[in-house]
Amino acid sequence: MNNKKDRYFSILDQGNMFQDSGHRTRFKELLDCYADFPFFTKGLCKCMYLSAWDDEHFCILLEILTDMSLGRETNTREMRVKGEALAEEQHNAEYYVYQLSNAFLDNASYHLPEGAEIPPEIRHIISCALQAAELIDQV
Repeated sequence: MNNKKDRYFSILDQGNMFQDSGHRTRFKELLDCYADFPFFTKGLCKCMYLSAWDDEHFCILLEILTDMSLGRETNTREMRVKGEALAEEQHNAEYYVYQLSNAFLDNASYHLPEGAEIPPEIRHIISCALQAAELIDQV
């Protein structure tokens, strides 16, 4: 298994990082479709894991990646701009999920703000995504 995208998938699978078969399948589909594009980075791989959590976010990322591939993008700059705009549109705890995604694209560390009112399910998603990011960084 010398293909990098296979190694990303395997390390997450072996680490039991997928919440269910849908999460695993959506992530694998994103990797299979976009890992060979010039804009693919570890940061984007982390965003793929995060967005594959549910159909809604999967579809958002899929639309962005389709636009990027059709526009022959070579980096994630435009995606980062869209991510910031999407974060600003959020008026709930999803704001922090988009901020995490932006941190992944920036290759920056991320910590939840002290005292932020974030429901347990969103905290769980963020915690798992940070654990997955550590594994992806090992590849």
